Amino acid sequence: MKLIWRLTLRITLALSLLLAGWAFFFYVAVMDEVNDQADDALEEYSVRLIRRQLAGLPLPDTDDESMTVYSLIEVDADYAEMAEPERYSDSKAYIPAMDEEVPVRVLRTIFQDAHNRYYELAAATPTIEKDDLQEAIFTWIVWLYAILLLAVVLINGWVLWRSLRPLYVLLRWLDNYHIGEENPPLENPTRITEFRKLTEAARRSAERSEQLFEEQKQFIGNASHEMQTPLAVCRNRLEMLAADNELSERQLGEILGVLQTLEGLTRMNRTLLLLSKIDNGQFPENGEVCLNDLLRSHLDAYAEIYGHRHIALTLEEQGQLKVTMNSSLAEMLVTNLLKNAYLHNVKEGHIHIRITPRSLRFANTGEPLPFDEADLFKRFRQGGHREESTGLGLALVASICKRYGLHIAYAYTGGEHCFTVTKP
Repeated sequence: MKLIWRLTLRITLALSLLLAGWAFFFYVAVMDEVNDQADDALEEYSVRLIRRQLAGLPLPDTDDESMTVYSLIEVDADYAEMAEPERYSDSKAYIPAMDEEVPVRVLRTIFQDAHNRYYELAAATPTIEKDDLQEAIFTWIVWLYAILLLAVVLINGWVLWRSLRPLYVLLRWLDNYHIGEENPPLENPTRITEFRKLTEAARRSAERSEQLFEEQKQFIGNASHEMQTPLAVCRNRLEMLAADNELSERQLGEILGVLQTLEGLTRMNRTLLLLSKIDNGQFPENGEVCLNDLLRSHLDAYAEIYGHRHIALTLEEQGQLKVTMNSSLAEMLVTNLLKNAYLHNVKEGHIHIRITPRSLRFANTGEPLPFDEADLFKRFRQGGHREESTGLGLALVASICKRYGLHIAYAYTGGEHCFTVTKP
């Protein structure tokens, strides 16, 4: 979930609880104010009636047009002592002036006259319909909540979007950033201190990464170039030593083993030097190359080399795949994929190659990868320890594809390793 929506959701939940609490306290406050006004009127009315009763004056007629009604009854001393002197309650009563039964606020007061007689005065005055009030408050609260929530979401979303825009600009730049390629400059002006510092940190980190990448490429290229001569000298001397007739069979076997190791090291050194040249763009000569012709020119040779494994190969051509690239690199692309299909196959397995005007697909039988697919195109990653493999073939393929904008994908389905090179 994006940060802006997470913040909006949390603010919405907080507002929901706040509005629910506000609605409850608002209702309590309204009812308290309504009851307070009714209680004050009832208290004043009851005091006048009690004074008239104690003074022996006649009480008002209950059948007049007054909205307040009362009743006066004599009670015994036990009831008077047990009951509270004043009690407020909500009830319903018939109001003659309204000619109907309505909700009323009732005040019951117990008092004693000069003859030690106890009376209970019950005065009632109409009040609002609390059920209607609850319904009205609930309705308005719902409307208020919906309008307020919509306004808050829109305003909050706009404010957050404006505030977090530098962060999204930075994230988009980081997503599209690739070390060793031409990347657009990071333009992210902002007045927010944290985002400004974050932008500067990202820019410095990218510069350090580029510098380290360039130093690494230069080191690999220089080291591979400098190793060529010592490797050639060692190989020549060992070959001269192997030609000596005085060597025993055991000594000759050891020399041949060292020569074989040097041969693998030489191949690895040449591949590293080649990768360095590709990364540095040292293959500028480009032209239109037909991968169909390149592939057919190598099929017989590879079938003969790996003939002892009895691997069946089928070629399906649905069109000609032509790409604009360096012819030498195109040949390396095709031969490395073909060699990989033979080398990492099973005995008496098969290879199926399909070419279309947009893609080149190699599918070969084989065991599942012993490592994560994400590491397949990394350097020195091998499916097994094989003398013929340097662990750089697929890394070289990926580097060539990246150089010329081709897309290479891998999948393991139905017991087959599938490599697909797609032309954009």
